[in-house]
Amino acid sequence: MHLSWFQIFRLGFVQMALGAIVVLTTSTLNRLMVVELSLAAILPGFLVALHYGIQLSRPKWGFVSDAGGKRTRFIIGGMFVLALGAMLAAGAILVFPTSFALGLAISILAYALIGVGVGASGTSLLALLATTTLPHRRAAAATITWLMMIFGIAATAGSVGAMLDPYTPALLIKLVGIVCAVATLATIIAVWGIEKRLIAVKEPDHTPFLEGLAQVWSETRARNFTIFVFLSMTAYFMQELILEPYAGLVFAFSPGQSTALSGAQNGGVFIGMLCVGILATGFKVGSLRNWVMAGCIGSAASLAVIAMLGPLGPGGPLTPAVVMLGFFNGMFAVAAIGSMMALAGEGRAQREGTRMGLWGAAQAIAAGFGGLVGAGLVDVLRLSLPDDQAFGSVFLFEAAIFIAATVMAAKIMDRRMPSAAMVPGE
Repeated sequence: MHLSWFQIFRLGFVQMALGAIVVLTTSTLNRLMVVELSLAAILPGFLVALHYGIQLSRPKWGFVSDAGGKRTRFIIGGMFVLALGAMLAAGAILVFPTSFALGLAISILAYALIGVGVGASGTSLLALLATTTLPHRRAAAATITWLMMIFGIAATAGSVGAMLDPYTPALLIKLVGIVCAVATLATIIAVWGIEKRLIAVKEPDHTPFLEGLAQVWSETRARNFTIFVFLSMTAYFMQELILEPYAGLVFAFSPGQSTALSGAQNGGVFIGMLCVGILATGFKVGSLRNWVMAGCIGSAASLAVIAMLGPLGPGGPLTPAVVMLGFFNGMFAVAAIGSMMALAGEGRAQREGTRMGLWGAAQAIAAGFGGLVGAGLVDVLRLSLPDDQAFGSVFLFEAAIFIAATVMAAKIMDRRMPSAAMVPGE
């Protein structure tokens, strides 16, 4: 049997839960470290890079799913670990003012757990989708679940941002605890019993992990797409750790306002994804390749606008520019995700999970690398430049990487892969 549309929507709630927890650890807590605690931006950059570095285990999680199935336990177990890590990360914010060393130690443990949780739960979920969804539904299934994840991110950032002012440490712990509890419960309800009626792996595969990974890497399309994912996602994530501090230091946003800004950005991502889906479904407009390229170019232009707003300072129209960035990010992301799911079933059989894991690892490396480089560059530039110029220079560098990703997409992506691949159909 294969996943029905209702079951695909159910699994989308797991993606929503993942996004809801992760956005708190990569945006809200990051801003509190840099602005309220006056710590160097490289510190949260290092911590977020650590959690992405741990996700290098994604190919292994995907390979295990290919070899033996039983993904439900990894999805639920990973969510428990993620929730625990998020609570520890929030607790560390309370410890830093009294003991930097202890706060750092707790944070390192917390973000390592976050990486393990996201890797286990997220990769196992994608492997389940890739191996139990009918081929012509895969891209649409990915689009649906990612839209739900972005909605979870935007809704969480917006609601937590509204409730976090006036900020107190006790309120932070309370809000993070509520989000983690709801996300974990939603995951259990979403996946409970869903795998029993599905046959994701027909027979055990005893191929050693490294051999299986080498088989996938030898596939030209899989290898080229991995490189593209790394480059484009480096650009996508470079602003993740510096946008909220930029809003706080240059535009005088409060903690709640900057968290809400993250929600607005992800609201833009959601709208961008939805618009591409509607155009692809209703009008069969363009190819996945063209949507990816348009999204990358638009993201570069948006970053240039955000950089140019810096000299205006408080009162500058930062939020509309950030929403525009989110819109084009969403356009790029949904087309890339559609390509990913469509390509997951190409090549050697029973390697869908390994391919998804490989691309997930490339994304994780890029996210950690991009975030760390962005935060590090800001710290260095702030030593000799005003805050608006330091942050603006990094945003322009990120825009240049998006342009490079556009060129690569033009060269390696299949012109013949239509946007209609994302359309639900029978």
